[in-house]
Amino acid sequence: MNISETFQKLWESTGFVSFHWSAPVLLVIACILVYLAIVKKYEPLLLLPIAFGMFIINIPGAHDVLYLEPAEGQIGGLFFYLYKGIEWVLFPPIIFLGIGAMTDFGPLIANPKSLILGAAAQLGIFVTLIAGLAFGFHQELAASVAIIGGADGPTAIYVSSKLLTGTVLDGVTGETYIAAIAIAAYSYMALIPVIQPPIMKLLTTKKERLIRMDSLRPVSKKEKIIFPLVVTLICGILLPSALPLLGMLMLGNLLKESGVTERLSKTAQNELINIVTIFLGVLVGTKAYGPTFLTLNTLLIVVLGLVAFCFGSAGGILIAKFMNLFLKKKINPLIGSAGVSAVPMAARVSQDVGKKEDPTNFLLMHAMGPNVAGVIGSAVAAGVLLAIFL
Repeated sequence: MNISETFQKLWESTGFVSFHWSAPVLLVIACILVYLAIVKKYEPLLLLPIAFGMFIINIPGAHDVLYLEPAEGQIGGLFFYLYKGIEWVLFPPIIFLGIGAMTDFGPLIANPKSLILGAAAQLGIFVTLIAGLAFGFHQELAASVAIIGGADGPTAIYVSSKLLTGTVLDGVTGETYIAAIAIAAYSYMALIPVIQPPIMKLLTTKKERLIRMDSLRPVSKKEKIIFPLVVTLICGILLPSALPLLGMLMLGNLLKESGVTERLSKTAQNELINIVTIFLGVLVGTKAYGPTFLTLNTLLIVVLGLVAFCFGSAGGILIAKFMNLFLKKKINPLIGSAGVSAVPMAARVSQDVGKKEDPTNFLLMHAMGPNVAGVIGSAVAAGVLLAIFL
């Protein structure tokens, strides 16, 4: 090989050869997400890995290396193998195991009415499903976008991976749509402190925001152990398609509440969920690859995702207001917005908004009831969509 051929080969191996106009656009967006994660601290555990994945994959030439498909006698790219965790729908249930191990269902058990608020917050899913179909989305894509309304990233990835993996809709691969859905879901989860307060204030009066609620009753250990078994049994019989998520959620919770598997519970809460979160976040970000990501449909997905999220937040508030028409002991409607599945950030936002009206009014534990109900609700909604569209 002569010198000119050597330099030619070196030149062809650089990213300049495969430069695309979308690269700088996505690199800037990735940097903005890094800023939001580090400086603004918007859900950094999720947003930072996603942002870095988006950043690294849009470096010209990186995609061909990181997602290299293995040929005979050749090893494929790193992300080609790691992405199997999403493609084979392994990562989301594992994350639900960790969420279950970190979640206290006590507030929900102590106040079963919270389940209604968590269910009402799934309104965004079904409103957006109708909107997606009205925009002409294929039913699988509409269902996948709608699940963003549950405000649960792993659930969004689970449903969209089940419905869209291996498909090509309107010339765009299902994997590209999965990336747009996941990024929208995680981004809106991270932006809960920005999105929800205006909705909460718009839909409630000052008098409603000042409502005080009685302290929750103590919940026994026996109740906490029986609860995940009963929920798994009932939902498993009625909706088997929800079991991969819901079953793992309840297993994690049972490990926590049993008191005899502390090592397993701590592993699920820490090492296991942290490892999977890193991989899941980075891999989701890598699917925001400029040449395939910046399309009209993917941008519409982001917009519809916001609609889903807003309606989900509003659903719980409106149902709480409706319930107050019949209840002697009123519910502070602010806790209804926590019915979305973003635990525990949505509950904290309810507390923060209520605290601005009355610094001595503590709503956090009351808001945790709808919040954990929303986790169950999003898993059930996912099962419903899969039962209908898969």
